[in-house]
Amino acid sequence: MRVNCSSSSACTANSSEGELPVGLEVHGNLELVFTVVSAVMMGLLMFSLGCSVEFRKLWAHIRRPWGIAVGLLCQFGLMPLTAYLLAISFSLKPAQAIAVLVMGCCPGGTISNIFTFWVEGDMDLSITMTTCSTVAALGMMPLCLYLYTLSWNLEQNLTIPYQNIGITLVCLTIPVAFGIYVNYRWPKQSKIILQIGAIVGGVLLLVVAVAGVVLAKGSWNSDITLLTISFIFPLIGHVTGFLLALLTHQSWQRCRTISLETGAQNIQMCVTMLQLSFTAKQLVQMLSFPLAYGLFQLLDGFLIVAAYKMYKRRLKNEHRKKDTGCAEGCHKKKSTSLKETGAFLEVNEVAVTPGPSVPMDFHTAFESTSHISSSTYWS
Repeated sequence: MRVNCSSSSACTANSSEGELPVGLEVHGNLELVFTVVSAVMMGLLMFSLGCSVEFRKLWAHIRRPWGIAVGLLCQFGLMPLTAYLLAISFSLKPAQAIAVLVMGCCPGGTISNIFTFWVEGDMDLSITMTTCSTVAALGMMPLCLYLYTLSWNLEQNLTIPYQNIGITLVCLTIPVAFGIYVNYRWPKQSKIILQIGAIVGGVLLLVVAVAGVVLAKGSWNSDITLLTISFIFPLIGHVTGFLLALLTHQSWQRCRTISLETGAQNIQMCVTMLQLSFTAKQLVQMLSFPLAYGLFQLLDGFLIVAAYKMYKRRLKNEHRKKDTGCAEGCHKKKSTSLKETGAFLEVNEVAVTPGPSVPMDFHTAFESTSHISSSTYWS
């Protein structure tokens, strides 16, 4: 197999667009509008997520990039290896195996930043990992593809979408940089922007999922094997990323972040690379995998967020019960001590002043005391 490092779309595999089947035809203005709108919404979303990033913490990750190194190891170490093992284990066809491997070699997608925010992860690490993995993809994608396809003896050229990688970097770094600046200058306003961005992110995910299925409805096939791999692949990424972060003694917040970054791949980059590298007939067998992977990684992300929210609610209820029990116990102890103190005072009062108190002057009291003392002495 030869890795073609050209960024142009003049690949021989795509030299004849007229041969595209009905399901893979370009939808013209509809697809263009969807691409532009999704790009604008993604830029606004990354701007809002950038409002949660503090430059001091971001610089700390860059100066001590231990978390970034663990994330890159998961991204370009675990994921390509997992893709290769899945392709071998399920005995996939060559075109399908390439689709799975390309997905495993892609960098992390921006969808991980949204889910990281929802599970209260380390946003500084998440955005740094996404940016670093996209930059590293310039060299790691062709390297991983070359190493893992040496034994396959494929003659098909693979076109690395450098233009797509560059656009992804621009759409990621510039809005985030503006968000960091807004958070530095206007921290109160940045919190409001961040809350709005979280809602926009949820809407964007649903819109992209539905529109992606509609625009590529003809590329779906009923291959159960590919659907099974697309279901378990992101789960393996999430679990292995979490375990590796845990083994390297990362904090729980960083473990959640690295787990989401590992399992969430850049679907658009994978689709673009396949379209630049293969013919229309081959794409029929291949495009169903990245589309299914995208849907399942959305589903996995929502399930992880729901599980985390339930866990947090359970912890809050347990703390609330403990606080209520402690308050009731303290109140009972206080009431008991007050009752015991009152009873003690009543006993002392009865012992000291039995019966009603009769007013007497000082002289009468002195005579009574003298009389009692003298009586006691002579007796």
